[in-house]
Amino acid sequence: MARAPRLVIPGNPVHVIQRGNNRTATFGSHDDFARYSEILHEAIRRSACTIHAYVFMTNHVHLLVTPADDRGLSSLMQMLGRRYVRYINARYDRTGTLWEGRFRSSLIDSERYFLACSRYIELNPVRAGMVASPSAYRWSSHGHNVHGDSDELITPHAVYHTLGANSAAQREAYQALFQAPLPAAIVNAIRHATNSGGVLSDADFRERLETQFGRAVDRHLHGGDRRSASFRSSRL
Repeated sequence: MARAPRLVIPGNPVHVIQRGNNRTATFGSHDDFARYSEILHEAIRRSACTIHAYVFMTNHVHLLVTPADDRGLSSLMQMLGRRYVRYINARYDRTGTLWEGRFRSSLIDSERYFLACSRYIELNPVRAGMVASPSAYRWSSHGHNVHGDSDELITPHAVYHTLGANSAAQREAYQALFQAPLPAAIVNAIRHATNSGGVLSDADFRERLETQFGRAVDRHLHGGDRRSASFRSSRL
């Protein structure tokens, strides 16, 4: 059965996950993370996409991306994946695939879920038990969004700007959001949306999309007991 086309709307953010093949490591050193960041910066420029939040884990990455046109997201991920694979193969004298097939993505209702998705991404190292707080993890957008660290990858989204009258107020308000944990229902909704290629939204937004695309946008996951806690928790 042919895959349904990705849900992409120019100017609307998308949550992207790309995993290592068989969940094997895709970053082996500080230099690897740094090189991936450099390639991502170039791919952003050439694909006319903007990045609002990200985290580079040892075997996968999360990006919160807004493409400028229908092809922007695919172009970004193709350039990023191919150039980084060439770097890794040359550096470690290896061949073969690095990434797990097709990257996963979900369209985000920015008014309701943008900030939750951004927090979810930056909290990934905490959920994985790698650090006690997102500020302690080097390879994410948290340092920029909370502390104002220089980060050429990041373009703040309009929703982020609504948090305060100036950049200092925005950072303070964004940091305050991390004082409370993300509700489990939100975490599960984010995971379901990305793993199914669906939409993270309320019913009204989903209905508007179904009218626009002429098809259902709430897809179902394949395999496993989707109601079980073990299945949900396995999909970071």
